[in-house]
Amino acid sequence: MSTSGIGAYVTPVVLTFNEESNIGRTLKSLEWANDVVVVDSGSNDATEVIARSFNNVRWFVRKFDTHGHQWDFAIRGTDTRTPHVLALDADYEVPPAFVRELGAGFAPATHAGGIAGFEYRIRGRALLGSVYPAKLVLFRRDHVRVTQPGHTQEFAVAGPVYRFKTRLVHDDRKSMDRFFQAQLKYSQLEASRLSNGEARRWQDRVRRLGLMPVLAGPAAYVRAGGPLRGLAAVRYAYERTLFESLLALRLLGIEPERHAGRARGDTRPRRQS
Repeated sequence: MSTSGIGAYVTPVVLTFNEESNIGRTLKSLEWANDVVVVDSGSNDATEVIARSFNNVRWFVRKFDTHGHQWDFAIRGTDTRTPHVLALDADYEVPPAFVRELGAGFAPATHAGGIAGFEYRIRGRALLGSVYPAKLVLFRRDHVRVTQPGHTQEFAVAGPVYRFKTRLVHDDRKSMDRFFQAQLKYSQLEASRLSNGEARRWQDRVRRLGLMPVLAGPAAYVRAGGPLRGLAAVRYAYERTLFESLLALRLLGIEPERHAGRARGDTRPRRQS
């Protein structure tokens, strides 16, 4: 299928909240789409002005409660007509090669969804690697299930899944204050998940021991490319260390409370601060 016909079966959907530093690049990469749905959580910066400057954008506002509910509304509550949805964060970009693969490699009649990896960038400079996982980003609207086990949503579909060779781009250029606020929120949600027994991976078990911050920084620096990526790799290492440190502090605060509660015979779950 040619790229000109992709818009007939795929609608990109983007969630936003104060994304003026990112949304222009994201929407510029979606000019191939006939229809782009943007669901905003009440931005008070220039996000709406920038988004409405693109002729293919439909703008919606919904008060944010959880990522899972926000995505469910974006997928099912915005009168989207195409069978497939391309789910994007506001700091993602869709390269032309991905669009070409979407038209030539992905078979909409055969696949229920598509998984894509990411090229992680720091202020425009690509890292050699990152811990950012490949995700299900493309799926049939009527087949997808949306859940939120941790700090963000997860999509799942029943049926064959295509794995894209071309990677999407992740390049978040928000301010440091916004970044820090996001890490505080994400670490709280992850701490709640882990403290409720959702710690099946070895990384989560290390987190429960409070050791991950010691490991995360050096590992992230090496994976990002180390000296080959200069200050971009250094910053990425600090970003990973910051998140893991916040999460460790929260988890280490939960465990003493839980042990004290058991000693008193109190098994009620503790409220996360």
